[in-house]
Amino acid sequence: MTEPAGDQFSWICPACAQREPSRVDACRCGHQKPSAPRVVPEAASAERARPRPPASLLLILGAAVGMAITVFIVRSQKDETPTPPSPTVSASTVASSVVDTPEAATDALVAPVTGSISLAQPVIASPSIAAPPVGSIEDLVSAALPAVASIDTGTSRGSGFFVRPDLVVTNAHVVEGQTSVQLQAGGAKYTARVMTISAGYDLALLQVYGANPSQITLRLGTAASARAGEEVIAIGYALGSLSNTVTRGIVSAIRQTGSVTLLQTDAAINPGNSGGPLLDRSGQVIGVNSMGIARQVGEGLGFAIAVDHVAQLLAGRSMPSTSTPLAGLTQAMGGPSEGDQRRIDGANQLEKIFDWASRNSDQLDTSWDKGARICVAGTSRTSSSRAWFALWETNGVSLSTTTGYDCASWLASMRGDALQIHDAVAKASEGARRVGVYPGTMRDLRRKYRLDWDGWDR
Repeated sequence: MTEPAGDQFSWICPACAQREPSRVDACRCGHQKPSAPRVVPEAASAERARPRPPASLLLILGAAVGMAITVFIVRSQKDETPTPPSPTVSASTVASSVVDTPEAATDALVAPVTGSISLAQPVIASPSIAAPPVGSIEDLVSAALPAVASIDTGTSRGSGFFVRPDLVVTNAHVVEGQTSVQLQAGGAKYTARVMTISAGYDLALLQVYGANPSQITLRLGTAASARAGEEVIAIGYALGSLSNTVTRGIVSAIRQTGSVTLLQTDAAINPGNSGGPLLDRSGQVIGVNSMGIARQVGEGLGFAIAVDHVAQLLAGRSMPSTSTPLAGLTQAMGGPSEGDQRRIDGANQLEKIFDWASRNSDQLDTSWDKGARICVAGTSRTSSSRAWFALWETNGVSLSTTTGYDCASWLASMRGDALQIHDAVAKASEGARRVGVYPGTMRDLRRKYRLDWDGWDR
């Protein structure tokens, strides 16, 4: 049976144009049969020709299903949990997202941002607060020391501590009678104004001029949680000059004198420590160290004003009283009254002046013994412990006229020095009389320091 002459049963040689049957793979001229196109079966062709749903319809159906699921989840969360706060987006985050997003992604759907957008504010440096790790006394003290200040009033010294870079807390009796004082803390020196003083609390606030914004400060705690037996640390300038003096002890008891709370402690509190902080083991201030009755009552007795009264003073609430907490405690324990205490303090101050006058008088004794043999012809008769006291009398010393030594200059120098001693002793004696120091006490002190002169009682 012969094949039809159709194109599908024969092929034409491209070399010689001779038609050859399809079963022949090579022409008579030797040229190979070209490859025939692949015939697709009718079943495959029919399958490919079957119509399919468009892709856009599938995308729409998928988006609808996703949106329905999202709405269901959001409504479920809204019913079960409170709505979280709107996120805050910083300017840098917005800028970064704009720069890093490829252009090809701009056609994608993006969920809208809800809530307000606020720009991030710059961080302002705040003063450091000493917060040493609990359990290390060394670290606690090291962190607190830069916040403790030495206070120099010109006539006395004490301690204080920074609660703000421009604010120092101390005892009222440290700065009593002063309007400004000098501070030294961590190697820096400041001048401070006595801003607030409360004798009833025995506390004072000092405003620091030219404060350092990075000045270390101490955190105020509360004495309400203090317990007997609790470990405490006292820091200050012992004797006004021994800087960074640290003593350690416990809270012996919590006392109440009037409306003031006192912390009794066996931590050594020496003169000059007044106004310094009493710290607990967390480094917080729970009291303000005070001096007073420790030396009069016994050993191991120190007292600190509860720091809660500092908070009251910072809030503008002071106690209008001239009686100090320690004076009230002294009276409650059977100690001297306020009048007796002023008399004792006056006698102690008088003795300090007499001691100074006596040491300077000893130097004038030596000068008088040398010069009087040459220059002094005679002195007025006076009852005194030292011969040169005659210089305090009008025409009490007569000069010799037979010597070539410049006796007038020597005598003028002696009289000037003697007058300084006279004025200091007279002023101190008058101050002692005003606070009630007994005349017999003053006479005994004059005799003790060889300052007897009958002119004192004229």
